[in-house]
Amino acid sequence: MFKKVKWCFFLMVVLNQDVLAQLPDFTEMVKTSGVAVVNISTTQKMQPEAENTLPEQQLPEGIPPEMEEFFKRFLNEQGGDFAPRDTTSLGSGFIISPDGYLLTNHHVVKDADEIMVKFSDRRELQAKLIGSDARTDVALLKVDAKDLPAVTIGAPDKLQVGEWVLAIGSPFGFEQSVTAGIVSAKGRSLPGGNYVPFIQTDVAINPGNSGGPLFNMEGKVVGINSQIYSRTGGFMGLSFAIPMDVVMNVVAQIKATGKVAHGWLGVQIQDVTRELAESFGMKRPQGALVAKILPGSPAEQAELQIGDIITEFNGQPIESSADLPPMVGITPINEKATLKIIRQGESKLINFKVGLLPDEVGKLADIKESPKLSHNRLGVNVIDLTDAQRETLQVVKNGVLVQDVAKGAAKEAGIQRGDVILRVQNSVIRNAADFEQIVKTLPVEKSIAVLVQRQGSPIFLALKIDK
Repeated sequence: MFKKVKWCFFLMVVLNQDVLAQLPDFTEMVKTSGVAVVNISTTQKMQPEAENTLPEQQLPEGIPPEMEEFFKRFLNEQGGDFAPRDTTSLGSGFIISPDGYLLTNHHVVKDADEIMVKFSDRRELQAKLIGSDARTDVALLKVDAKDLPAVTIGAPDKLQVGEWVLAIGSPFGFEQSVTAGIVSAKGRSLPGGNYVPFIQTDVAINPGNSGGPLFNMEGKVVGINSQIYSRTGGFMGLSFAIPMDVVMNVVAQIKATGKVAHGWLGVQIQDVTRELAESFGMKRPQGALVAKILPGSPAEQAELQIGDIITEFNGQPIESSADLPPMVGITPINEKATLKIIRQGESKLINFKVGLLPDEVGKLADIKESPKLSHNRLGVNVIDLTDAQRETLQVVKNGVLVQDVAKGAAKEAGIQRGDVILRVQNSVIRNAADFEQIVKTLPVEKSIAVLVQRQGSPIFLALKIDK
């Protein structure tokens, strides 16, 4: 019995040694690359407030009116709660060239009046903001120094899901903190980050890590740690980094022109679901479904149509709608490009010239009672749009406003009160009477694509009418 136990123990030791031998060793990478990682602190100077403008609700309760002036002046003079203070923030960054260029996140240095960089050798230098881009969350800084240790830029397109990666930064101000994990996914799209195909990892990232580098196993930087997904504010296993090919494109533009220009097609798109793929006669869900074409855009000039499904951009496949914006965004302005689309079941090629991305502001719907109420077999009541509603909803022509949704096919498909129904399958909806007539002819037990505009953004929904 003793011999069996001894033999089992020996096997466990051998197996554990094999497992440990397969785990990566980051020590040399940290020694060589960690010296190029910096801590960034910013200061935003607050403007002094006018005298006697402190809110009454911040004073202690029960103060007589004749004493309020005294307390306000006393607290300001003593630097109390009401005295204006400078605000500070912390982040991370890294050196990309020996002559003093550094990278961090746009949100780390946004609105900063002073940017201080602390190096691994404890030196501190003031940095100048050369330029930044809010859409990609990238900022380029410069310090007056030479012969600085710099990172080596890697190729994020060669990263594989499951590959080990390493982060170095200053979470909560703890400088030169090292965390490791694996690549969880690539090409992630996040709200507000349509022009960045994020690298998702399970590397522990916390406040203060923002702007720090993400290294691959070769010790090369493949991304800038930018965001986390969390329900608590702390790390929950979902971290996102900006790929370095996107970053270096931004750096090149900032150095050349001082600003960043993003390519623009001028469409609003969405994913093709299984139900929508069925309604469009596709064998499987793929591509980016065009839900809206913006006036004066390259898409309008190229005669792209609502309902077109973009499956390729310049020969690169589009599996989901998130694939398209980054591809267009990094394409030089005025460069010719080609789209492969599916239109009413047929494949076509469309050529267009990439435009410059403008700023856009959406508006919310204001629903008011109107005449011409429609009752139909979908369980949805619609009304014609007034001129005021069209202006508020940014609906130039056509469409009907959903006034109420009862139990039925429309509600199951996700149609809501306040939506504007623009199309049903390939039919444009001009008014409530037109909508009623088209609904009467819809087939049963077959997926039907419905284009609605919701809070200024169009979206295709798929509904199916039961017998």
